[in-house]
Amino acid sequence: VPRLAESGGGSVQAGDSLRLSCTRSREFVTTYCVAWWRQVPGKEREVVGGISSDGDLIYADAAKGRFTISEDVSKGTVYLDVKSLKLDDTAVYSCAARFGVMCGSWYLTPSRYAIWGQGTQVTVSS
Repeated sequence: VPRLAESGGGSVQAGDSLRLSCTRSREFVTTYCVAWWRQVPGKEREVVGGISSDGDLIYADAAKGRFTISEDVSKGTVYLDVKSLKLDDTAVYSCAARFGVMCGSWYLTPSRYAIWGQGTQVTVSS
């Protein structure tokens, strides 16, 4: 089973931009969906968006505009670019993958994913 590893988190200032990376340990099967999630302590995990193996993108409504997901297949890495960071963006950001399907309406359900990374903390301060 491949593993996912997030990186790029840290402490940033409000208004800054940040790029998070989700790198897989080995090649995925042909069809897959990789999604970014985030979680604030005491709150439910929420999806940011996802990218399918065909490059199709899907975003949560709250994420549209400031969050951009992309993939470098040659590097086995999915990126999450966040601009104009807000204090409310402080969270642990994780990536997750499901195989054999493209991202779709199911992607809102955490239990539908096969593997998760360990997460990376993003702390936004004023």
